[in-house]
Amino acid sequence: MYKKILCPIDGSATSNAGMNEAILLAKDQNAELRFLYVIDTFFPILDMSGDLNVIYIAEILHKNGTKLLKHAVDAAHRAAVSADSKVIEAVGARVSKFVLNEAEDWPADLIVMGTHGLRGIGRLVLGSDAQTVVSSSTVPVLLVKNR
Repeated sequence: MYKKILCPIDGSATSNAGMNEAILLAKDQNAELRFLYVIDTFFPILDMSGDLNVIYIAEILHKNGTKLLKHAVDAAHRAAVSADSKVIEAVGARVSKFVLNEAEDWPADLIVMGTHGLRGIGRLVLGSDAQTVVSSSTVPVLLVKNR
């Protein structure tokens, strides 16, 4: 039923739960699996004088993302699942936008992603990329909570 599964990861325990579920599902469906890591390279901070500065730490984030993706692809290959990965550098937009764009461009039949399941103030303050993906995706989305 599913031939191409997209799985965004970020290295968190919740993301790892989504990764593991995506591998199991891809194996069951004999589907291709793509892991996606989105790097947000724009970090505005206030310095001691109150001025806004931008710190670009893209190289560090890219290196960490590459390690995470290698780990994910290796785990998929150990499970005999065809998998690849992609890093996207993004500035000024939510991760959900890039997940949705990749799902359309690749094109994926299913998105599998971890969710923190935040409620109340935490969700209001942090927002929910998972909620945005679910509400805006043109393909099914499987949300996986970390046990």
